[in-house]
Amino acid sequence: MTGHPKDLTIHPDDEAGTSPSADLLSHVLAQLRLTGDKVTSKFLPTGHVVQLDPAMAHVIVIKEGALAVHAEGQATMQVRANELLLLPHGPGGVRLVTMATPATIIDCSFWFDPDSRHGTALALPPRIHVREEDCGAWLKPIVGFMLAEAADHQAGAALMVSRLIDLVVIRTLRSWVHQGNTTGWLGGLIDARIARAIKAIHEHPRERWSIDALAGVAGMSRSSFYERFTALVGQSPQRYSNEWRLALARELLSKSGARVGQVGLSVGYRSEAAFSRAYKALYGHSPRESARR
Repeated sequence: MTGHPKDLTIHPDDEAGTSPSADLLSHVLAQLRLTGDKVTSKFLPTGHVVQLDPAMAHVIVIKEGALAVHAEGQATMQVRANELLLLPHGPGGVRLVTMATPATIIDCSFWFDPDSRHGTALALPPRIHVREEDCGAWLKPIVGFMLAEAADHQAGAALMVSRLIDLVVIRTLRSWVHQGNTTGWLGGLIDARIARAIKAIHEHPRERWSIDALAGVAGMSRSSFYERFTALVGQSPQRYSNEWRLALARELLSKSGARVGQVGLSVGYRSEAAFSRAYKALYGHSPRESARR
């Protein structure tokens, strides 16, 4: 049978001391799926321009040396040894060049599942730089294990590499959030009041949330809440709530025996027709097509 959306919800804040923001991050990252392609170690001479697959997203880990990151209209960024650079939309117009000494880098290429929560990956900034003090404790062990698996030709090695890239991307986003440099949907994490409202949306997807109700959860006035939410998250509360409901519906449709009408009702739609229209408008195909996939 098709489960209730609540079954998809992780509740790490059931443990004492966990903040609404930490719980919110778990909810959102659970919707961000990716598939790792390959991991390669590259030794690059001084002044070398790094060549990256333009069709892929990349995590670049610097083992030795440093890279200068050039992007039109942006100040040059330097990524040094034991730091990483996440390019969630691919290299695009970014130009990476080794600096005064040769460099050794690890290039992890991957792509986001096109059916991941709409707007989640797209809302990420073009470049995310995590410094050694924010990733040093976890980066080396994971990368070492990843390289070992990439060189292993035993059964399951490719899946292990994909899962490890997934782990690196999640840890990168978490470290980036802790730096306070959040934008887009992650922006809701930096304001505990907005995080409470988003958490309520996630935990009660069937609720037809009004601005007044969410403002009450946040402990803010209606106008201040709407303005703050939209500024931090990059979309209105109503749109965010609708997209979250449909993301949960997609999860339910992937389960064996899922029925479109039942799934629509379980996430708060009053009719199958209304659910189908909203689903197709967001994902570009009907819920029945998702169920067949």
